[in-house]
Amino acid sequence: MSSPFGEGALESARLFCVVAFVSLAGCSSSAPDSAAQPQSPDSNNNAAAASRLAELGEKIFNDPSLSSSGLLSCASCHDKDHAFAGADGLAAPLGGALSADSGFRNTPALTYLQSTPAFHFDSEGTPIGGFNRDGRAKDFAEQAVRPFLTSFEMGNESEESVVEKIRRAPYAEELRQFFGAQSLDDPTAAFFDIREALQAFEQENPQFQSFTSKYDYFLAGKVKLNEQELRGLALFNSPVKGNCAACHPSTRGADGSAPLFTDFTYDNLGVPRNYDIPVNQDPSYFDLGLCGPAREDLADRKDLCGAFKVPSLRNVGITAPYFHNGKFNTLREVVSFYVRRDTHPEEWYPLDVNGEPRKFDDLPRELAGNVNTTELPYNRKRGDEPALSSDEIDDVVAFLQTLTDGYTL
Repeated sequence: MSSPFGEGALESARLFCVVAFVSLAGCSSSAPDSAAQPQSPDSNNNAAAASRLAELGEKIFNDPSLSSSGLLSCASCHDKDHAFAGADGLAAPLGGALSADSGFRNTPALTYLQSTPAFHFDSEGTPIGGFNRDGRAKDFAEQAVRPFLTSFEMGNESEESVVEKIRRAPYAEELRQFFGAQSLDDPTAAFFDIREALQAFEQENPQFQSFTSKYDYFLAGKVKLNEQELRGLALFNSPVKGNCAACHPSTRGADGSAPLFTDFTYDNLGVPRNYDIPVNQDPSYFDLGLCGPAREDLADRKDLCGAFKVPSLRNVGITAPYFHNGKFNTLREVVSFYVRRDTHPEEWYPLDVNGEPRKFDDLPRELAGNVNTTELPYNRKRGDEPALSSDEIDDVVAFLQTLTDGYTL
């Protein structure tokens, strides 16, 4: 999908003032160092300008008047007390003109996304990076297009309708002072500026990337994990037990950066269909992640169908429900599904007329072979012992709870 941004020098100049001064943290050597970078005297003005832009972005983020209903802001679906994920417990949020139209995916958390690379295929053909659960947006600014204009989200008919609401907002003059006196006259340019401000807020504000969990303080040697949490960490990392760290690395990067608990890749886990999402009542409809229907450019890559982005596990204890379709409401269900999906499929999938579980029921039959069944713990068969016992599942969950920010020393 092509970018909706303006092209050329204008975009480059604008983006420079947003990202030049943002300190990012990553879990690999390719990610920027999390330490603050020294600034030249000339760069201080850019930093001050960026902070002002971030403040404007926060006002936009929290403004429900920018929706067709006048009731829905970005913050309505991305609650700051839940790592900027959903707080309503719904599998998919409600929006639209009457705040009654359901989306088709669970609201993702917005924390710890600053180091996400743009979507690409690596040298081995592995898809990596991108925003949204299918990676179709390259950054925060592009990601923000759809919530404004999608009928079941904020429900605006056009860029112009968004900008017209901005012109009536109490902070409109502040935007003109920042971007120029005529900056709200051109809807296309103004819509870009609005999203640039949102991007600055999401990149700069420490609420989005604070590294204040118990696990962070443990890594810094300031606190100790209790015995259950330590057992959970060992199981999480063990390649013959949980093997969670294969996709959710828990150790510092080569540059000393804090772990983000994601490798930015994609996986097909065969998550059961969630009929709480209204569109899933249609038996012909399937959300296939990388190959559509929301993402269109990879529709012919049938080998990628059903794969969704590996999320960061930071703050996972406060971002229920889980997975792209919000199928599970507790971390214990999630970890149990990982290790018992194949050994006890009757616990997770509907039964057919013969009383046999219909595994991977949220995929067309011909695509069921895309599900990951080779990596541990998915490499077991029905009747085998799960990779984790019930007590070990509890231990892993206890460790995952240490990843919640705001821990008090």
